[in-house]
Amino acid sequence: MESDLIIIQEYCEKSHIESDFLLALEEGGLIEIQRIDGEQYLLASQLHELEKYCHFYYDLSINIEGIDVIHNLLQKIEVLQKEVAQLHKHLHTFHNYEKLFPLEDL
Repeated sequence: MESDLIIIQEYCEKSHIESDFLLALEEGGLIEIQRIDGEQYLLASQLHELEKYCHFYYDLSINIEGIDVIHNLLQKIEVLQKEVAQLHKHLHTFHNYEKLFPLEDL
């Protein structure tokens, strides 16, 4: 598990971001920070999301609340895309069934 953790101070120095920004993301529930023996760590699995948040904040000047809204909307879009894919599968299955057993024959 230790290899899955990134020291926040080092990450911030190398990425040129403020540690307060990460703490604000944690307060907003957008990332999880682990504290072990007085050191703060970021989960490596969160890096992709963190990069998006950094882009929103530093490049687009979107505040933490705005990032939270965007995050929630993107999650809802992902759920809806999965639902649409599932509906397409059902429609395809129904279409194939209808080819085998046309409704006019019933």
